Amino acid sequence: MGYLDNTSITVDAILTKRGRELLSQGGLGAFNITQFALGDDEIDYTLFNEDHPNGSQFAGEAIENMPLIEAIPDEGNIMLHRLITLNSGTSKLPIVTANVPKITLNLGSSFVLTPSTLNFNDVSAQSEPGGYLYTIADRRLLSAFGGQTSATNLTALNSTSLFGNNSKLLTTLTVEGRDTGARVTIPVEISKTQQGLQNVQAQTGISLK
Repeated sequence: MGYLDNTSITVDAILTKRGRELLSQGGLGAFNITQFALGDDEIDYTLFNEDHPNGSQFAGEAIENMPLIEAIPDEGNIMLHRLITLNSGTSKLPIVTANVPKITLNLGSSFVLTPSTLNFNDVSAQSEPGGYLYTIADRRLLSAFGGQTSATNLTALNSTSLFGNNSKLLTTLTVEGRDTGARVTIPVEISKTQQGLQNVQAQTGISLK
């Protein structure tokens, strides 16, 4: 990670692994940017000084002179605070909920997650029109992962090769609303137990056996 020279306007972009893959397959024609987001992770708004000795026009001087972080292709460390547009008069920020506090999967079992957003456009709960982004921290633990933007399917690996002496493996799933930028992170536990036929919902989340 490094800093950019903020004395001039700079656009610094780094392709993700998926972006480089698309670019290598079909050149610029296969890689079309259809969405982008703005964020202010590196801004410390406590530096805004309304009592600046040189006058109120200098209140944001310290913020404007802060260094900017260069682009890094790690969604876990950048774009955590995205800028969003909400209706005038909005009194509550949108919250993404996955409706389960934890996902527990046995070997080879599957679970479909359908998130919703609270307080979006003054509606108590609804699916965002633009859908959701899903990020699994450790992709090795799933044999299948994906689906529609409104829901995603998680299928646990069907091999014990990664477990070693452990009886379970842990990772996290982050769900982010495309329209609101709201996000939630859910623990995911993969048990070494073989998949059965019974599905059980427990207080700790969804347990598939």
